[in-house]
Amino acid sequence: MEVPTTEHLTGPTPAMPQQKRTRVKRSSSSWWYHTANWLGLLPFLLFCLIFEILPALMLLQGSFNDNQGAFTFGNYQHMFAQSGTIHAFETSIELSLVSAVISTILGFFAAYGVYRLHSNWLRNLITGFSSLTANFAGVPLAFAFISTLGVTGFVTVLLRNVLHIDLYNLGFSLYNFWGLVLTYVYFELPLMVLITLPSLSALRPEWSEAATNLGASNLTYWRKVALPVLMPSLVAALMLLFANAFGAYATAYALAQGGINLVTILISFAVAGNVSIDVGLGNALAMGMVIVLCLAVSLYTYMLRRASLWQGR
Repeated sequence: MEVPTTEHLTGPTPAMPQQKRTRVKRSSSSWWYHTANWLGLLPFLLFCLIFEILPALMLLQGSFNDNQGAFTFGNYQHMFAQSGTIHAFETSIELSLVSAVISTILGFFAAYGVYRLHSNWLRNLITGFSSLTANFAGVPLAFAFISTLGVTGFVTVLLRNVLHIDLYNLGFSLYNFWGLVLTYVYFELPLMVLITLPSLSALRPEWSEAATNLGASNLTYWRKVALPVLMPSLVAALMLLFANAFGAYATAYALAQGGINLVTILISFAVAGNVSIDVGLGNALAMGMVIVLCLAVSLYTYMLRRASLWQGR
């Protein structure tokens, strides 16, 4: 019979230091892992600080300064006192919202058509083309539309000479509100396709099969299952398109030449006008745009969190 020793009664005491060393090594490696992650994120944080946070703070400070650098509320009083400034915000919001809604509706159907394609090469081709057109904006886009649908544009002249249809006599104009909407839709619709394709993967095939087995029609499935699942993603995409259109400047300026009262054009007149320069008013107008964009981005973030519940993130 084996006699119990001190080692059997007290347990394997030599193993305790080894366990402590293992825990210390794990905690040390975890600390280095988190430190490496923050070091990798440091360039992005510096970029945000230098090119986003500091300019926003300087913009806020400049909106309370006059042309001599003295503190004043006159910039905001001037902004709210002028009816043209309020009308510029109304026009900019209306233009951005209309173009975003049209792009969201048309882009959703286009994205669903691309999603249902069985040909991978065709899907990749459309996705690549959408990436190209979504980044084609500014003065080159304005010049392309003027060459196509301007008064002497290719399509305008072709319709006039071949079909005897004069678009501008029928009320169409590339240089008014609806002309800008058409131009904005050109680069916002492919952007909608790109950001909607990942959201469509949240629709699981078994949901459609279950709805069909229960006797639901295709319309009922979309109305009670698919659209409620996709609605947060669609609203988030709408807000993203709205923010994209609201901050556009070069395309509108090249087409309208100041004929349409937009906030971005007013800012350019305030900080680089030919007659007078009022940098403080331009900063106040920019802060008004920042507030509108913050509201849009907040709704976008909230809807993106709602969408992540169905996408398993």
